[in-house]
Amino acid sequence: MAPTPLRQGVPTAIAAFATLAAVVGTLSYLDIPSLLTQRKAAKKVSKARYNPNDTPSLLAFKALVEQDTLPSTYPLASSIERNIPVYDARSLNLNDVKVVEGFQDEVFHILYHGPGVLVMKNFFRDQSIIDAANSAFTAIIIREAEAKLSDPAYFGATKYDKTPNAWISNSFSKLCSQDPETFLDYFSNPLFPVICSAYLGPQYKITAQVNAVRPGGKPQHLHRDYHLGFPSREDVAKFPKQMHELSRLLTMQGAVAHADMPAESGPTRFLPYSQGFGEGYMATGREEFKQYFAENYVSLPLEKGDALFFSPGLFHGAGENVSQDVDRIAHLFQVSCAMGKTMESIDTHPLIEATYDLLAGMQGKEGTEQQVDAFVQSVAEGYPFPSNPDKRKPVPGSKGPEGEQQLLRRALSGKWEKAKLMEELTSMRVACQAST
Repeated sequence: MAPTPLRQGVPTAIAAFATLAAVVGTLSYLDIPSLLTQRKAAKKVSKARYNPNDTPSLLAFKALVEQDTLPSTYPLASSIERNIPVYDARSLNLNDVKVVEGFQDEVFHILYHGPGVLVMKNFFRDQSIIDAANSAFTAIIIREAEAKLSDPAYFGATKYDKTPNAWISNSFSKLCSQDPETFLDYFSNPLFPVICSAYLGPQYKITAQVNAVRPGGKPQHLHRDYHLGFPSREDVAKFPKQMHELSRLLTMQGAVAHADMPAESGPTRFLPYSQGFGEGYMATGREEFKQYFAENYVSLPLEKGDALFFSPGLFHGAGENVSQDVDRIAHLFQVSCAMGKTMESIDTHPLIEATYDLLAGMQGKEGTEQQVDAFVQSVAEGYPFPSNPDKRKPVPGSKGPEGEQQLLRRALSGKWEKAKLMEELTSMRVACQAST
């Protein structure tokens, strides 16, 4: 019997579908869509910077963050809780190269493409190390409180007339000075390099702080972190768009729980996947994004010795401690990429001292504003970090202290004598040195 037209068409349709699938597969493998996008972008000049007066799209933001984390994406995770991959250090064999490489692949994917945050249970299995560090931190907190050095309200005031919140800046150096043996035990944890290098590569640098939030401690505002999480929206908008992307790639945030953190103690609140939002640094201060965060954030309780690591671009903020008797104690980390440094060391002070009178003379001439500004930006340090928060407080409208460029501009506008400027620059440099 001769085949019907319908039956004759089935093999043809299957073949056509197979051909189409092969073409789509090839395009995907070669990443042709991205290449076409790049070619299109190369033909058209677009705005290099975000406008601080424009409103980022909440609809586009929702489309990004309203997705589910699949267990199949992270097979080494012990579970997925509230969209956050949770690992257990006891199940990771750090002597197995393939296991470590697979885990590092997952860490990178989480922080760059995925939910942006992971929890590592039993990051410190030996809790005596945590206890020894807590004893050292307590001694430091008492000493600094007596000297009125730290700011107990850094993470919000408490409701009750009890012990205020405590904050230790540069706990990395201070722990070493207080208890070198515990410092060695703490930072010789082999999980640090495994996780830090997974996202940042080798030669990274760790800085750290301690915060203890007592019952009644208020929540933090929604924010992103260092670098571009610190300046005002207007100052952030001065950076071209690719620097917004770069900011979240230069550092990684982390924290170790130094006490059990039940939900009522206010563990950090996160909005998974939000680190991928291009206009994120422009959006965190806007009311509609604050409201969306407040209605959709997730947080996980932690046990003493657990750790979490997250992208600094993730929308987040510490929660409110509504417990009656739980001090939420966390050791916070900012881990920086090795390449966030200049190739050569420049001492700006003798350069400024040698040219200040000439620059002040140029400032007084009509039509030289651009030249003066160009010189200030070329010679003086614009970035106020690294700094010492114990001695250098944020300037109004920013989370960072004054930098050399700001100080030099103040001197020029105020017609300072060179001696006064150099004295202020020297004081600034001294104040930036680490407290021990």
